Amino acid sequence: MSQPTSLAQRDHAVLWHPYTQMQTAPLPVPIVRGEGSWLIAEDGTRYLDGISSWWVNLHGHANAHIARRVSEQLHTLEHVLFAGFTHPAAVELAEQLLEILPSNQARVFYSDNGSTAVEVALKMVLQYFHNLGQPERRTFICFRNSYHGDTFGAMAVSSRGAFTQPFWPLLFQVEFIDVPTPGREAEVLGQLDALIGRPDVAGFIFEPLMLGTAGMVTYSAEVLDEMIRRCHQYGVLCIADEVMTGFGRLGHLFACDYLTEQPDIMCFSKGLTGGTMAMGLTTCAAPIYEAFLSSELMKALFHGHSYTANPVACAAALASLELTRAPECTDQRARIAAAHAAFRQEMEHQPGIREVRHLGTVLAVEYDPGEDTSYFSRLRDGFYQLSLEHHVVLRPLGNVVYLLPPYCTTDEELGLLYTVLRRMRELVLNFAPAPSLPEYLHD
Repeated sequence: MSQPTSLAQRDHAVLWHPYTQMQTAPLPVPIVRGEGSWLIAEDGTRYLDGISSWWVNLHGHANAHIARRVSEQLHTLEHVLFAGFTHPAAVELAEQLLEILPSNQARVFYSDNGSTAVEVALKMVLQYFHNLGQPERRTFICFRNSYHGDTFGAMAVSSRGAFTQPFWPLLFQVEFIDVPTPGREAEVLGQLDALIGRPDVAGFIFEPLMLGTAGMVTYSAEVLDEMIRRCHQYGVLCIADEVMTGFGRLGHLFACDYLTEQPDIMCFSKGLTGGTMAMGLTTCAAPIYEAFLSSELMKALFHGHSYTANPVACAAALASLELTRAPECTDQRARIAAAHAAFRQEMEHQPGIREVRHLGTVLAVEYDPGEDTSYFSRLRDGFYQLSLEHHVVLRPLGNVVYLLPPYCTTDEELGLLYTVLRRMRELVLNFAPAPSLPEYLHD
């Protein structure tokens, strides 16, 4: 039997990919190099990365500034356990983040990805009330169609769907409320009011202003401010999951910068290191941290990871943060936001378009194929194939196609992304509806 020779064939022989039915999936696209907003395949084909490689890359692939800082750190200290020890990069990163986060954020807890950043937040809330002698407060309020990660706690506070169905019996129960999209604010505030006075409610977790995997669904800062205000009146802790929205994606450095109210806990990952390597962190307000201070050892937060506060990841995050805070990056984000706004005006109200949503550097087009759709629709597969044919990397969410490009993406490159979205509208106008899917496969 001949041995696989291409990178894709070698991959197929030994690897198991995420969110993939390995029996029927085509061979993966073999990428060997990155350069700015482009990914270069084994055969030399260049693909424009329109989604920042799952929302992580801020400043372009193989960024020289970040690479240099990572190299320097590797030659200084690659890792040290973070229980009983510390190192300069961890301290510097925490100091710099707390300077620019909402003013009530006082402590930084390091982990290693977005899901675990959320797990830490959930455990902080639950043990906070346990340490205060209120263990009955253990219920979380969450948005329907939300997504907070794939570990068990993160799955529990995310929308129930096909991806989590095998695990439903093992997920702790939460209370779901609708997303307060424009026109539904009063209705959703009523749903919140019906829950927050209950003695078992502990926390409200949310993706601020934009729900990512729900299709980049947006809602206003004003209604989120009111929701946080009402939660705080009843002592309900608020968790802002900024794993996707942080580090300039929605215009401001953080989505919570649009708010007047402040969350109690915040979660970060993805763009934290500029897409260089895995890292997560959770920040909290001082009263939460103080509830864990005691002469009793068992009131400590017993959570950690082998690679907590890895020095190389911290160095990458510091380098990325330096670029993000530079005036040039602010200008890049504003330029992309302006281009998205113009394209939104062009696409809105056209046949085949249900809605166009835009905030900061994120643009989402919700196409209208004349039927209900889900992540598993044939239309999604058609969109994906069309984007690859145009040498563009996109990851459609059913009938929603979004752009979330690296900040270095040029106007010409944005033009290519917009061309693909226009071609997708043509595909929708010729789309033949299919038989309905089983209920559990719908979003």
